[in-house]
Amino acid sequence: MRFLLRKITYGILVLLGVVVLVFLLFNVLPGDPARLTLGQRADVASLENVRRELHLDQPLPLQFLLYLNDLSPLGIHTEQEAQDKLNHVTLLHLSASRILVLKTPYLRRSYQGRKDVWEILTEALPGTLLLAVAAMLFATVTGIALGILSAVKQNTWMDTGAIFASVLGISAPSFFTGIVLAYLFGFVLSGYTGLHMTGSLFDIDPFAGRILNLRNLVLPAITLGIRPLAIIVQLTRSAMLDVLSQDYIRTAYAKGLRSRVVIWKHALRNALNPVVTAITGWFAELLAGAFFVEYIFGWKGIGKVTVDALEQFDFPVLMGSVLFTAGIFVIINLLADVLYSVIDPRIKM
Repeated sequence: MRFLLRKITYGILVLLGVVVLVFLLFNVLPGDPARLTLGQRADVASLENVRRELHLDQPLPLQFLLYLNDLSPLGIHTEQEAQDKLNHVTLLHLSASRILVLKTPYLRRSYQGRKDVWEILTEALPGTLLLAVAAMLFATVTGIALGILSAVKQNTWMDTGAIFASVLGISAPSFFTGIVLAYLFGFVLSGYTGLHMTGSLFDIDPFAGRILNLRNLVLPAITLGIRPLAIIVQLTRSAMLDVLSQDYIRTAYAKGLRSRVVIWKHALRNALNPVVTAITGWFAELLAGAFFVEYIFGWKGIGKVTVDALEQFDFPVLMGSVLFTAGIFVIINLLADVLYSVIDPRIKM
């Protein structure tokens, strides 16, 4: 329990640091948020109303405290603010106009369309989550299989080929790999593969409406999964070689156990810790780092939403996506620490 509390405390401190950096960064960027919200032809009165709503008429330290109050699950707001902006439960009436509420973190509203940022990100999250899970599943299954094969067939052409492929995979940046795969398999060989250069989970048909199209997931998932696959191959190979040289493995062979049982039941489980570290770390990174891949393939997720917001100078969406991603990192790393003790009983919480 002390371990979990310490990890949760570290996670909260990390998120607080990210909040400070994000707030300071986006408040020194050029551009008037009120003008970005209303356009260049807005009148002075409307601009002042928007600046008042966004607290831009307050000193910077007070703006930060108000932003922190919006982000916090526990916050103090007026009843009108809570009713207009927040998904909340009232806990306590502090005064005639102020209430203490338990709420979903409020990430403000988009400058374009005035839509709630939290709603924008939660709508985009399933696309990014599906893409990251598919990429990580491809990388994990293929990477562990190749790593085991490389370790068992050490110093053969299969071992050399697996190592060469993994080095090649980790060396190629995702945006370059994505462009190559999209051109080859989504354009040149499209007639054979049935794949397209761009597309999201759902295609829009003017008569049938939204149509599920899982083929559009293939190329971005492979592109996103190549780099973690390369790491997993090398980690699995290294860990398996170390475990296969242990005395208990030789004892298992001496008892007459089949090679398949020794490798999969005894050796692999004890070799998984560094692999799990890579998988959890890369999964968090895939959720955060799918920006270019989503943009290249036109996949609708948090990455594409963020890039679109960057092009439109939609700062609330940018700030929200950074904080959202940081929260995912912290949660996944916490779950990974708990998972280690489940996989390997030798590790105690």
